[in-house]
Amino acid sequence: MLISDHNSINITHIAIVGAGFVADYYIKTLKNYDDIKISGVWDHNIERLKAFTGFHALPAYDSLEAMLRDARVKLVVNLTSPESHFLINMAGLAAGKHVYCEKPLAMTVDEAQAVVDCAAERGLTICGAPANAMSDAFDLAKGVLARGDIGRPRLVYVEMEDGPVFRDNWRQWRSLSGAPWPGLHEFEVGCTLEHVGYGLSWLFGLFGRVAQVSAFASTAFPSKGPGTEESMMGPDFSVGCLTFESGVIARITCGIAAPRDRSLTVMGERGTLIVRDLWDDRSPINVASNDAKTFTQRAFGHIERKWGHVLPVRLPIGRRVAYPGPKRALNLPSFPSQIDFARGIKMQADALKAGKAPYFSGETALHLTELALALNAGCQDYTPRKMAGKPI
Repeated sequence: MLISDHNSINITHIAIVGAGFVADYYIKTLKNYDDIKISGVWDHNIERLKAFTGFHALPAYDSLEAMLRDARVKLVVNLTSPESHFLINMAGLAAGKHVYCEKPLAMTVDEAQAVVDCAAERGLTICGAPANAMSDAFDLAKGVLARGDIGRPRLVYVEMEDGPVFRDNWRQWRSLSGAPWPGLHEFEVGCTLEHVGYGLSWLFGLFGRVAQVSAFASTAFPSKGPGTEESMMGPDFSVGCLTFESGVIARITCGIAAPRDRSLTVMGERGTLIVRDLWDDRSPINVASNDAKTFTQRAFGHIERKWGHVLPVRLPIGRRVAYPGPKRALNLPSFPSQIDFARGIKMQADALKAGKAPYFSGETALHLTELALALNAGCQDYTPRKMAGKPI
């Protein structure tokens, strides 16, 4: 699909809406791309806006309306809270701007559909985060699968477990510019809407569209510590099973109580591929054939059988897959969020320069939002809406 000619222009100026905790990740990684310029920032919290723009030496808009009137701005980056995504997305599109939105596009499928329809009607693009499926690790894993190293993929496990963060000292966490981590709000939104997109974007990129969803979600820990007792908490655990049109079956979990684990495991007819961390731009990736074990694995198996119990060490299976080239010099946030958050913005800008639809835009973004909402709600039997045609 081509974007109409009047939008196929160089997109170098962007505006950011929302100066909260995640905005610092975007500013840090936008430094990777000299051809993207930030015209200004707006946030409804004036004190936060002053602190953010002062720290990063960026212009601040007086109002959302002033930002939307700025003729230089071709792309609005929506980093507001999830409940505001729909209104900001629609406002940006109504002003004739392309929009890049943090996950999800909206809090209901109907609103997300309205955003996508509005963009299409105006010849604009709406793209959805996250950008972790545009990483070196994703490209490497996709190449391994394309070569047939593990045979035809059959079953996939994705873990989006962030660890028991509510038991940590989260009230003291601050971003580079001093924004507090919005822990209470994240607990209220729920771990699924906050994290499942990181797994879904990989799954969609590797295996295509989902035909059927079966899920369960619950709030296992209603209290997240002093000061949270009166809040209405979202799910802190969810598990879903996805059936892809390609025939692959996947299980994806999200949680904030189990030990941290953000891995992806693909089990094929001849072997297994493991991506250690979906939040790592160049995550270690291992491949093992079904009938091969390393010397260390055989030795550990022998010791465990002899001693009669499992050793307290988890060995990576198979061989480590080498990246094809040297590691690029990228500005990335520190562990555990080593994602190039701005790569989605860069790829949207590049696609528009070429007159093409960005990959994670339009109905693709809607499909991923719909899946996230279904998993968050624990839909036991859900069929996503059909996408028109194949994604670009």
